[in-house]
Amino acid sequence: MNETSAGAAPAKPPMTALVLGAIGVVFGDIGTSPLYALKECFHAKHGAAVLPENILGILSLIFWAIFIVVTAKYVLLIMRADNKGQGGILALLALVLRLTAQHPRASAILGVLGLFGATLFYGDAVITPAISVLSAVEGLEIVAPALERFVVPLSLLVLGVLFFFQRAGTASVGRVFGPVTLLWFLTLAVLGINSIAQNPAVLFAINPLYAWRFIELQPLIAFITLGAVVLAVTGTEALYADMGHFGRPAIRLAWLYVVWPCLILNYFGQGALLLRAPEAVENPFYLLAPQWFLVPLVILATAATVIASQATITGAFSLTRQAIQLGYVPRMHIVQTSNREIGQIYVPLVNWMLLIGVVFLVLQFQSSSNLAAAYGIAVTGAMMVDSLLVAVVMALAWRWYKPIVVMLAGMFFVVDLAFLSANSLKIGSGGWLPLVIAGALFAMLSTWRRGRELLGERLRTDTVSLDVFISAMAPGLQRVPGTAIFMNSAARVIPSALLHNLNHNKVLHERVVFMTIKTADVPYVPRAQRVEIADLGSNFFCVEVTYGFMQTPNVPRALVICTRQGLAFDMMQTTFFVGRESIIPSIRPSMALWRDHLFAWMMRNAGSATDFFHIPPNRVVELGTQLEF
Repeated sequence: MNETSAGAAPAKPPMTALVLGAIGVVFGDIGTSPLYALKECFHAKHGAAVLPENILGILSLIFWAIFIVVTAKYVLLIMRADNKGQGGILALLALVLRLTAQHPRASAILGVLGLFGATLFYGDAVITPAISVLSAVEGLEIVAPALERFVVPLSLLVLGVLFFFQRAGTASVGRVFGPVTLLWFLTLAVLGINSIAQNPAVLFAINPLYAWRFIELQPLIAFITLGAVVLAVTGTEALYADMGHFGRPAIRLAWLYVVWPCLILNYFGQGALLLRAPEAVENPFYLLAPQWFLVPLVILATAATVIASQATITGAFSLTRQAIQLGYVPRMHIVQTSNREIGQIYVPLVNWMLLIGVVFLVLQFQSSSNLAAAYGIAVTGAMMVDSLLVAVVMALAWRWYKPIVVMLAGMFFVVDLAFLSANSLKIGSGGWLPLVIAGALFAMLSTWRRGRELLGERLRTDTVSLDVFISAMAPGLQRVPGTAIFMNSAARVIPSALLHNLNHNKVLHERVVFMTIKTADVPYVPRAQRVEIADLGSNFFCVEVTYGFMQTPNVPRALVICTRQGLAFDMMQTTFFVGRESIIPSIRPSMALWRDHLFAWMMRNAGSATDFFHIPPNRVVELGTQLEF
């Protein structure tokens, strides 16, 4: 594995390649929304009749929702709020917490909101593959109604293959993502243009007055319909989350000149079809195509939805790594699947948990229309959190004029609130599912974060500082040849592993190094700034290694940097001592009793520090201790 895979920011390819890559990865989710978004707007449960004024009103809502939420809010505004070039809700949260560090109460509230917004992403990550693949395979019903009974089994087969091959990585598949998705968007445009040419009056829907009249004349139906309109903007978070991989210019170019026009043309093409054939509401996307093109279109749509699902799964992997580095999630086994692309990782536990959730959804809901009832509330919740966090950035980092901040934040907040309120009507019919997933994950992540803070305070209270220990060390204490590296969670204090080694073995190594791995609130820490060495005297050394939250810690590589700075290591003469604390919930718990038990369970099941830090297992001695908590 080279330095890029170990943590350095990867070099950027040419702009053309970046734009093509962004089309293939970033826009997969929002690019497959035409499969189901407009259809759901006229679903029988919504009560919107397939009448010309309703068609134009709903199309106008979709057009302006995409413009306000995607173009204005994310592409033009939120993408400016990068954390050293990286985006995504956890990157934004890290930036906001840094800006509000002098205001602990506000920082704590924003931290809770940001963390909950991140957990909502996982609810979305379960639903996206299920609804996308189902909506694509449902095209078989249009080809031949008798094939309806094969939709669910075939969808499960496609999803199973997708998740099974995650372990192989996306390096080879990624090369075709861009061209296939570009073909998909061009197909959307061609189908739309052909339909619009037959009824160009549909273009009047660009006028926002049509949306306003729809809302004014049918306020209740319009409100309910907003819960389906939001389906046209799902996947918007990917614009921001993948900014570090492709860069702001490439994503903006891809959106403004390819993706946005193609989406609008297809939605308006579907609207033109409904104006001349209202019965096509059964599936307006597939009925846009001529009969001879239906089978190729189903195949292309399935490929596009697989790519959209892949982007969501990869996003869940990346978010998990960030959460681990920022201290919200226990260590997990992470596999780097590419020697050149840092973003291509595989997290087995997350992969199989997502698969279980996706299979459950497909079997439970059976169709994309049923599943649409559960879709949207997680997306709108995360969007609202983004709006609040970026308002802090506008005020504190950019120092914009306060009335402008209030006006922009207020406008986006009202739009987000309208979508969230409309989607709240879906809670009873499936919208509870992503909320339950987010709630359970929030309880786990917040418990882990708080538990680690309390554990750190306990360990610092029960130990002594390095300086005191070294000065008080018995002069006759036997020291054996070699180097001992004690992995230390808190800098400048004696790790429990050293005390256990002294109590049981009565010796110290000739050279003792206390190594602390830290995570900065920036995505990448350059190699030149990664390691700090302090000579404590008596052949004791303190080494602090700092990584960004987008980097993977690698202790052997850190030792190479130490060697270049004058502290050399012979791995055959070096032993790593790793402490492992076992938590025993006490009768007077540090947190609520259920959280104490949850934290103890998470500690028992956390991944091995040896694996996570890439320490050679044959050079490790692990020493455990039990703590009442």
